Amino acid sequence: MSVEELVPREPGQVHAASYDDETLARLEADATAIKARYPQERSALLPLLHLVQSQDGYVSPRGIAFCAQTLGLTTAEVSAVATFYTQYKRHPNGDYTVGVCTNTLCAIMGGDAIYEHLCDHLGVGHDETTEDGTITLERVECNAACDYAPVMMVNWEFFDNQTPESAAAVVDALRAGEPVAPTRGADQVVTFKEMSRVLAGFSDGRADEGVGAGEASLRGTVLAHEQGWTAPPLPGEEKPEKKAPRTRAAAGTGRAAAKPRTGDEQSSAERPVTGERDASSQQQDTKQASSDAKED
Repeated sequence: MSVEELVPREPGQVHAASYDDETLARLEADATAIKARYPQERSALLPLLHLVQSQDGYVSPRGIAFCAQTLGLTTAEVSAVATFYTQYKRHPNGDYTVGVCTNTLCAIMGGDAIYEHLCDHLGVGHDETTEDGTITLERVECNAACDYAPVMMVNWEFFDNQTPESAAAVVDALRAGEPVAPTRGADQVVTFKEMSRVLAGFSDGRADEGVGAGEASLRGTVLAHEQGWTAPPLPGEEKPEKKAPRTRAAAGTGRAAAKPRTGDEQSSAERPVTGERDASSQQQDTKQASSDAKED
């Protein structure tokens, strides 16, 4: 596999048929690390698709073949998954995927105007890439950030409260090679290939950078702390005691004092089993054993 044969697919487009030995050895080492995370190897398909995307800039035919061979699947099975999820690109992608939300709230707040402005500004439409290969524009159904509408994402980093002018300024800076900082998240937007490697499960050391959640996202939690509100009990639980509302004086510095942090009370990451709806470790083991039996 030391020579990368080019195989025509359609007029003007070619795909490398295989990886060179050095690249293949690196991908195989990464794939081994990915597979080790899962009790069943085929569960590693999603991160493996991100892995080959980090190499080729899209899920290429050789990437599909690599995933299939690595997991003992058919290329049809791998392609079926790759065509289902929109984060997997089936043709060469730009360095930066710019996704403009045009779902209901963002559309009302100006998302459609932003998307149309970028189409004219960049000279491309949905899922099309600028001639310089820098920007792939997408019309996104939802960016899951309605509290900051209208929202645009660049390689899945948030750009909140955008306008047509601010969105155009972002893409211009990206095309000029300038460092661009998202509204929340890491300190700087990275390329599509770099982000694909992160999505494959390999840390780039930027997880603690920037702002994780803004004021609008935390407002409900802060209000609940101030008013002493608690969630209703799960089946079989006793009703929790109602907490006294937090006054501004009792809160010390007011809203800032009640601001939650990741891992504090509002986080369910380490919450113990509290009711019938929570699956115990024994229940999870039983479910896994059942799934394993079906696979056999």
